[in-house]
Amino acid sequence: MSAIETISEQRCFGGVQGFYRHSSEVCAAPMRFAVYQPPRTGTQRVPVLYYLAGLTCTEETFAIKAGAQRLAAELGLMLVAPDTSPRNTGIADEAADWEFGTAAGFYLDATAAPWSRFFNMYSYVSRELPQLIDEHFRSDPGRQGIFGHSMGGHGALTIALRNPGRYRSVSAFAPIVAPTQAPWGRKAFPRYLGDDPGAWSRYDATELVRTMRFPGTILIDQGDADKFLAEQLRPQLFEAACHAVGQAIDLRLHAGYDHSYYFISTFIADHLHHHAAALTASVS
Repeated sequence: MSAIETISEQRCFGGVQGFYRHSSEVCAAPMRFAVYQPPRTGTQRVPVLYYLAGLTCTEETFAIKAGAQRLAAELGLMLVAPDTSPRNTGIADEAADWEFGTAAGFYLDATAAPWSRFFNMYSYVSRELPQLIDEHFRSDPGRQGIFGHSMGGHGALTIALRNPGRYRSVSAFAPIVAPTQAPWGRKAFPRYLGDDPGAWSRYDATELVRTMRFPGTILIDQGDADKFLAEQLRPQLFEAACHAVGQAIDLRLHAGYDHSYYFISTFIADHLHHHAAALTASVS
């Protein structure tokens, strides 16, 4: 069994909000993650919902700001939130730019040096972390969902589309749906993945959905006062691609809401109910 270190644990709505650290093989570095264990873990394994945060965030951001624990306790959902990248790897200037490097792992497996040694967040989120959670916590590996915000929404969509048999549910807040057509992606992808646009498309939800389907409805919430909406996010591109291939999508645009966790906390209950409906349903 892989070892984990407990950084802290606090009682929360009858369950436990904890923060942990372990030595990651795929990222070749210590990685931190947060887990909310609902009260039901005292007697049974429960569905697990992975949350991927956005640029500049850490494993603490969602747990502190989203206000998800109360309803997760009622619904019996375990919430897992990894950090957004490896840290302190020794790569020169890794933390010099908030849009690239530290806290900007983009949930991909880098192929270009020096990033390829450490920045393998796709494999970390989709493979290594779930194995660790199943070893140490009372999660049900047969009932997994994934969601995220901004860069993390991009990660949730691409990971779900590429692993449709693993996740029963997916949703996103203000996701970067077409990073190959957005400044954030065009800045980060060549440095992580090299100059071949074909390699970039493996981490672009709008490109992936043309050939890959998610078996359930994809829920996306977006604020129309989001300063990144027109240039970086462009959810209409993903919606159009979904409609073209028959992928079920529920894109909701909310007047006056921005990119912040005030927006996320307003609609977090809708997302938890969306996931709970899929994660607690019987599967034949």
